[in-house]
Amino acid sequence: MTFEQILKDLKQKQYKPIYFLMGDEGYFIDQITNYISNNVLTEEEKGFNQTVLYGKDVTAEDIIMAARRFPMMSQHQVIIVKEAQNIAKIDDLAIYAENPLSSTILVINYKYKSLDKRKKLYKTINKHGILFESKALRDYEIPKWVSSYLQNKGKTIDTKASALLAEFLGTDLSKITHELDKLELAIGSSVKQIDSTHIEKNIGVSKDYNNFELQKAVLYRNISKANKIVLAFGKNPKAYPIQVTTVTLFSAFQKLLSYYYLPDKSKNSVASALKINPFFVQDYTAGAKNYPARKVVQIISLLREYDMKSKGFGSATTEPGELLKELIFKIMH
Repeated sequence: MTFEQILKDLKQKQYKPIYFLMGDEGYFIDQITNYISNNVLTEEEKGFNQTVLYGKDVTAEDIIMAARRFPMMSQHQVIIVKEAQNIAKIDDLAIYAENPLSSTILVINYKYKSLDKRKKLYKTINKHGILFESKALRDYEIPKWVSSYLQNKGKTIDTKASALLAEFLGTDLSKITHELDKLELAIGSSVKQIDSTHIEKNIGVSKDYNNFELQKAVLYRNISKANKIVLAFGKNPKAYPIQVTTVTLFSAFQKLLSYYYLPDKSKNSVASALKINPFFVQDYTAGAKNYPARKVVQIISLLREYDMKSKGFGSATTEPGELLKELIFKIMH
């Protein structure tokens, strides 16, 4: 089941006896766990019927004993096991999973790992409960997720602003939602459309000097704009580490190389193949006009070389700002 399906069923009070929540993205695991913790039982019922256990402190047998208790003056008891990845013999829970109590809602947080699908525990939980794998989103999926998150709060965000946020905050959804919630408070309920000016003012990332704008300037071969951005980066290397810039440009030119060999260069087809928003297809169309395929191959090689140099291989004494100037000059000339 998807995250949305699980929450929908929970809101309709359709409960399963076991929720095994596993995977790399902690945000979705925490959201499901928090909903169950906050909404299944009343405050009066929680005192006797809601228990939080930690994997480093309990065994599978301890969890089974707790899960087999009956609730007191309540229809359900809730048992939440956090940090379950630290349980030594977690497969022993299969004994309980074969015949779970319908009055117990057992929630297991198994972060940053996944169960072996060949094991009995996986098969039995899959039969009697919910197995949810929380997968980390890819960087290209973040702007769409940001838009969806804000839409649920009654706000929209323009394409450039969502891309800017994704570039600045990365893929940690907990961090992103924290910043979005702060942004929502800062701009107030009257503002319904978020743009890059709001991002710059309230989150601290410049709408003009960032890797997203540098990538665009390079693809359009706008030498003046690219040089201004590189100069700004050079003055503040801690805020704009060259390693992040080389990774951003490397990804862009990899996509550009793929663009050359796409049989269908219509906007939607390119967006799907390169896994980008259709709004940004025009950037790669411009890049293809400005850089022949052979030059793109050379640029990818340059980016690898300067990434190594930025890490101290072959140019330990060169400042990051100077390295970036050299790199951008060689790319664009």
